[in-house]
Amino acid sequence: MQRYTNTAREIWDMEESQSPRMGSVILGVDGGASNTVCVCIPAAMPFADPLPVLSRAVAGCSNHNSVGEGRARETLERVMAQALLKARRRRSNVCAVCLAVAGVNHPIDQQRMLEWLREIFPSHVKLFVENDAVAALASGTMGKLHGCVLIAGTGTIAYGFTRDGREARAAGAGPVLGDWGSAYGISAQALTAVVRAYDGRGPETVLTNNILDFLGLASPDELIGWTYEDQSWARIADLLPVVVESAEAGDEVANKILHNSVGELASSVKAVVQRLELSGEDRKDPFPLVMVGKVLMANKRWDIGKEVIDCVTKTYPGAYPIHPKVEPAVGAALLAWNAVASEIDGSPRTVA
Repeated sequence: MQRYTNTAREIWDMEESQSPRMGSVILGVDGGASNTVCVCIPAAMPFADPLPVLSRAVAGCSNHNSVGEGRARETLERVMAQALLKARRRRSNVCAVCLAVAGVNHPIDQQRMLEWLREIFPSHVKLFVENDAVAALASGTMGKLHGCVLIAGTGTIAYGFTRDGREARAAGAGPVLGDWGSAYGISAQALTAVVRAYDGRGPETVLTNNILDFLGLASPDELIGWTYEDQSWARIADLLPVVVESAEAGDEVANKILHNSVGELASSVKAVVQRLELSGEDRKDPFPLVMVGKVLMANKRWDIGKEVIDCVTKTYPGAYPIHPKVEPAVGAALLAWNAVASEIDGSPRTVA
């Protein structure tokens, strides 16, 4: 345990000043492009509904592709430290950590994160690093890795697992490589539509007035400065409600953007299902399709999530949608809990 950020060091130093409670715990972390959540659950918990969450902490973006590796690690360390502090536990109480973070796309990414975590936690702590999509899937299947998950928040990714452990993904390469269907992708297309309408390359759209009013700007000329003064993905993605409202008001440009997004999201799911043959040879075998993210939430007239499901089930009728009752951070904790449960009481367990 060697390297700490100044902020995290201050929190870790408080370990010695508090009277810790007894009992081993597990940390589950969900790190996305908008925020990072860490939950602390008891390691020897009985399975119950609702799940016993001892504490929860929230911080900002921890996607290293968005904010850089140093800032991402600072955020992750701070949120884990805060969760332990709230639960009145120390790092010595931790038996496992599952870090599920956007931007972890390669074994090299996983190994770097594992080595960093090993510097923070004692040697007895079991460490797991996954893409955030894996935790999102587990949040819908209560820790079982089978089926497909579609995340459509600030970014988007489809990720799937077979019962024998094969996995596949589609999209999730970030905005430069085309996270179309995400809140960022939808909002970026809306901004482009406003600029095109302003200079005569595209049709008029109510997105112009609606976005300018939302941002407090006077002219589309000002959009250029606003866009490039801070290019964080979450900031652009915050325009999603404006696009949806414009579409619901009948704007053709906004509706076209959303329709295209439905197609992109459905294509990601279909690509994963096809590669893993999740629906069997006849395409009718049942499999869970976990739906996560603000883009997939129903609005007054537009329900992107339902449109995606309708599109997927036309090809794969066995897909059954699941809207998780617990957040992805709990899914991450369940993954770690399933992995270490057999060592806690001597018998293998799975969360049903």
